Amino acid sequence: MAEADGKSSVLNDGSEEPDPGEDQRREGDASAATEGHSGSQAAPRDAGDEAKNKPMPDAKVARVPGEEEEDTDSMDGSGLYSLTEEGERESEGGRRERVNERDAGKRAARKRNRPSGGTAHHSSSSDEDDDDEEEEEDQEEEEDEQAMDSWLGAELRDLSRPSWRAVPSLKSREIGRGSHQFVRRVCGARGLVQRLELQGRLERHTGCVNTLHFNPSGTRLASGSDDLRVVVWDWARRRAELEFDSGHKSNVFQAKFLPHSGDSTLAMCARDGQIRVAELSATQRCKNTKRVAQHKGAAHKLALEPDSPCSFLSAGEDAIVFAIDLRLDRPANKLVVVKEGDKKVGLYTIFVNPVNTHHFAVGGRDQYVRIYDQRKINENENNGVLKKFCPSHLVSSESKTNITCLVYSHDGTELLTSYNDEDIYLFDSSHSDGADYRRRYKGHRNNATVKGVNFYGPSSEFVISGSDCGHIYLWDKVSARIVQFMEGDRGGVVNCLEPHPHLPGLATSGLDHDVKLWSPTAENLTGLKGLKDSDEKDILLSLEQAQIPGFWVKKRSLKRGCRSGSLLRIRRRASKLPLTSVLLVNVQTLENKIDDLRLSY
Repeated sequence: MAEADGKSSVLNDGSEEPDPGEDQRREGDASAATEGHSGSQAAPRDAGDEAKNKPMPDAKVARVPGEEEEDTDSMDGSGLYSLTEEGERESEGGRRERVNERDAGKRAARKRNRPSGGTAHHSSSSDEDDDDEEEEEDQEEEEDEQAMDSWLGAELRDLSRPSWRAVPSLKSREIGRGSHQFVRRVCGARGLVQRLELQGRLERHTGCVNTLHFNPSGTRLASGSDDLRVVVWDWARRRAELEFDSGHKSNVFQAKFLPHSGDSTLAMCARDGQIRVAELSATQRCKNTKRVAQHKGAAHKLALEPDSPCSFLSAGEDAIVFAIDLRLDRPANKLVVVKEGDKKVGLYTIFVNPVNTHHFAVGGRDQYVRIYDQRKINENENNGVLKKFCPSHLVSSESKTNITCLVYSHDGTELLTSYNDEDIYLFDSSHSDGADYRRRYKGHRNNATVKGVNFYGPSSEFVISGSDCGHIYLWDKVSARIVQFMEGDRGGVVNCLEPHPHLPGLATSGLDHDVKLWSPTAENLTGLKGLKDSDEKDILLSLEQAQIPGFWVKKRSLKRGCRSGSLLRIRRRASKLPLTSVLLVNVQTLENKIDDLRLSY
């Protein structure tokens, strides 16, 4: 009968007052046992057992006014993100009050759901330990939320007022005022960036599309793929004008039109380490491809010199930078071997300063951006490096941070760098050696592939990157706030982003086998719909990898076997996201899976 007593206490919301009918039930049970009858007297007892064994739903006991019943652990609407439009933001005080009410309701529900939670006579030391552990988890969860709020809001600035307005600009153009600047201002207008939407797909490849490049006039688009083929598109008509075998033996990583060549020369590099050049004819066919250089490891990127139709640079995982001049009998000349001390640094990216073409920057298997001057590379002095940049918190970091991509701005004054398992950083290229970053762009996830980054706009007004979640992010360069968020690849990661050289649009590609074209034709400005849900997992993983204070608790909780609300939410969200959910199937092996996926295709 002790169990029946405990159950009665629970059903009366923890009250210790006896049930008025309890004595009568006891007398009835006693008489039934004496007389040996079980028919009518046993029915109430069976009904009581059934009620006792039936689980009590949390929603009925722990109901907090105003909350939805769909998912009591949902992070939606909890105010963890400061990335939405002004009209969608809650006040800080109201948000905290709602979180506190929710946590109090959850704690009360847990107490009422325990079989003896409301009766002091039946409490045990194990119940008290559970209470302490649950309260500790709630506190850790609240600290996590506060840390995320603080991290996301740090280093952000207010968005400036739009510098371009459609109606006044159109009127001015009609009367010939500022007409020569009209297109440039349109391409850099935030209002058009916030109206970008998918216009069409170019489908021809049978493998992941790793590279995109517009010709200087913007009329043709070259793409290269894991299928070892290169396609030249008339993207406006959405048809392939030329398709040919690259000659490479493994994944094609880049294919670029050489400037001032009449679109007749394409430079290519690939996983096999070869640097090849394709000669195209005016009759839409490929005359031949030939190898001009060979790296001992994969060659990920080429760097074109803006005014040269016959020279460019290549960088490989063997740490070598080749200067290639197609006018020479032996085109490849070893320019520098990139080292940190005596250790070689494998390279993933290279870019030439578009204004001062003697300068080029490289990045790879460490945290440093290195800038060289081709005219004075002396490997006996500072390994030939002109200057190095690195975010200050990564200089002494023990994490294995690599640079997957870097690009110069349109005027060569800024250098944009994307780190794996980290964020995107903007450096001033004119600063002295060792200078820290100027801006930091957060929210995306760069882990699964060698991911690209780029500027968008004729004056580099925006920063654009893909993410492991298959989405495309655009940040306002000055404020570092997300202004556009689009679903890119449904089946994989977005790696390549190529803005059109003269029009407000871009092409993107990734693990899907097609090329996607985007233009600002949406009727309404973006509401950043889906940013919170889709990005929750990416941000939490990035925070954990970056060792943000407060987020190490999750790793500790996993090791000791606790299932905190935050981790349950991450797991539930991961099952709904289209990709990389494998990272969260077994969270205890997360670090091993990240190491396996790092910088692999």
